[in-house]
Formats: sequence, structure tokens, C-alpha cells
Amino acid sequence: MSSQSSTALVASGPPKDDPELLALPAPPKRERWLTVAVMSITCLAAVLLAWSLRSEARYALAAGVPQDLGDLTALAPAAPNANTYVSGTTKLLGTQGAIKYGRPAESDTFRLAPVAGNEKLWVEIRVPEGFEGPRFIPPSSFAGRLVPFNEAGLRHSGLRDTVLKQTGKAVPADAWILIDGSSPRASRWALALVALFLLFAAWNAIGVARLVARVRDGKVEPREPPTPEEARG
Repeated sequence: MSSQSSTALVASGPPKDDPELLALPAPPKRERWLTVAVMSITCLAAVLLAWSLRSEARYALAAGVPQDLGDLTALAPAAPNANTYVSGTTKLLGTQGAIKYGRPAESDTFRLAPVAGNEKLWVEIRVPEGFEGPRFIPPSSFAGRLVPFNEAGLRHSGLRDTVLKQTGKAVPADAWILIDGSSPRASRWALALVALFLLFAAWNAIGVARLVARVRDGKVEPREPPTPEEARG
């Protein structure tokens, strides 16, 4: 019985395509390419976000002990000082160009002011919630991240325009900013975000590559409907 069944299957040859399956509509081209476009844009956006956080991510890997720069009034920052953990003192912060601002989802406020007598060095101070007011006295010693304004990252990208808009004073093009209280340990969030964005970009890139490869291989290309003779046969 088993031998007869095998002989019958061999004699009948390979099974024919199911006419009902062949009659099904092809996968929609517009939706498929829209998916490819959205995933490509998402991949690019994730890469750009990761790139914008590169400076903070590098700082998170810096030494955990601040370099003492002494009096900030006479400091002329150079390339070796870029994106490093430093400390320094000053007798007074300037008032011309100083601004006060907040950030979304943060209850603390921030103050930005130039070092008195050194307009190329500005200091950002975090003021804890409840301590802000007309009697607030800024500290005279600082410890944090020293970086050129142009490389400070996404969170500080609009400070130049804010200073100019609120005070009419332009921040020098070669000015630096000392972000008080920003230690490498406290900046490890940037490493996590960069890793997340790169992982998300890789996932979308692989998805796009698979979709495009399937189209090139013809696996999802539309098929012609069967003729009446093929449907009957």
C-alpha cells in the first residue's frame, strides 16, 4: 500500500500552484515603499541624534578628578582643555549678558554669566528649586565641564541666541563655557542614549535592507493572474 502511494505521487509529478493563491492581490507597492521611507528617515534621525550627543558621551569617559585651573579671570582655554573636568575660582561673575532660564521637565533653574574680566569664559550655574530669588549669591568656586560653546551639545545649542535676545550682548565666537556641577559620572546618561540611538538606527537599517533585498529578489513582486486554462488544469 505504501509502495503504491509513493509510485502514484512520483507519477503525478510536482503539485501545481494553487489558483486561489495565485489570484490573491500582490502586496501593495505604495505601502511597502512608504515603510522603507519611514524606516530610512528614522534611521537617519537616530544617527543624527547620536552624533549630536558625541561630545557629552566623550566627556562621560573623562577622568573623575577635576583639574585645578586656579583663577578663572586670567584663564585662556586652549584645545587640551576642551571637554575636560576642571575646577577654578573667581571673585565675581559679570552682570552684562547674564541670563536666567529653565529647562523642560526640570524644577531647578539655571544662570549663565561671563567671568568678570574674561568675556571668553562663561559659567553656567544650576540653582536648586527654592533657592532662586533676588538675594541669590552665586558661588565663587566652580567644578564642572569646560568646553567651547560650539561643542557644548544639544542642551546648550540655543544659549548664544538667548543671551543676544534677552540682553543685546553677543557671546564671542571663540567663547568657552564651564558647566558647573557637570561631572563625568553625572554625564553617563549620554552614553546610554548614544547606545540606544545607534541600536535603533541599526535595527531600522537592517529592516530597510531586508525589504529592499526581497524586492530585488522578486519575492514580493506581483504575479500575473492565472489564465482560464491554468485555473481549470
